[in-house]
Amino acid sequence: MNYIKHLTGFFEKVSTDFDLNPTHISLYMAIFQLWNQNRFQNPICISRDELMRVSKIASYATYHKCIKELDERNFVKYMPSYNPFKGSTLEVVNLDFYTKPIQKKEIKKLKSQQKMNQVNEQAIEQVVELLNEQVLNKHCTSTELLPYINNTNSINIVNGRAQKNQNQNCLPELVEGSQSEKFHPESAQEKLREKKGIEPVEKIPPILEDIIPFFKEKNNSEIEAQKFYNHFQSNGWLVGGKSKMKDWKAAARNWMLNLNKFQPKSNAPQPNHLHTPNSKNYAEPL
Repeated sequence: MNYIKHLTGFFEKVSTDFDLNPTHISLYMAIFQLWNQNRFQNPICISRDELMRVSKIASYATYHKCIKELDERNFVKYMPSYNPFKGSTLEVVNLDFYTKPIQKKEIKKLKSQQKMNQVNEQAIEQVVELLNEQVLNKHCTSTELLPYINNTNSINIVNGRAQKNQNQNCLPELVEGSQSEKFHPESAQEKLREKKGIEPVEKIPPILEDIIPFFKEKNNSEIEAQKFYNHFQSNGWLVGGKSKMKDWKAAARNWMLNLNKFQPKSNAPQPNHLHTPNSKNYAEPL
């Protein structure tokens, strides 16, 4: 047994396998040391604790992972024993035929193949992530998923008839380009008002041409209508300067009711409770 050729073949083989790390090399060197002590006989009985101590591996999981991967790559043949009173055996594979130097072209080919495999794995992971997101983002109660491609015009042909995707009726806002109308709460409120016979709420802000006739119907002047319009136009049609106005006609009626509070006081003479003449000559002595 020429251990120099064996080690040379080992390092040549390791240099082309980019999945192995220093922990694998450390464990193999511990196995080689034990194999050397047994005068290069196969198979040999191994001790897990001894190999972990020599290779500086502190985790049982790391040890079993590395020795299984060495076995898969034909560095060793590991034969575990599940009997606590009997040790496991291991056979070291002869690596003398790896002593020939590997050309750079072959190394480049191996690297390119491994890169292609990594790219394919990444592409598969991206597709899986997209499918998972599609399942998680499903908002409809139907068992059908939102289509991944051309979801705007997806049509399912059932029994020779074209039926539109139910998801467009379920969530029209989620599907871009859907021909179904979007839900508007304002239109729903207007329909409820029509059913109950309530007058529709006028749009805000109104125009001055609509306010003047409304004030005249309530026996108010056109000037008051202009005052009402200018006041709320300046503050952005806010009631009390805080909340948005919902019904300008109600605000106009409230404006008319409060007109008397702001009327100027009359200049009538005040009553004389002291019974003294209002015109007093201050040139006369008291």
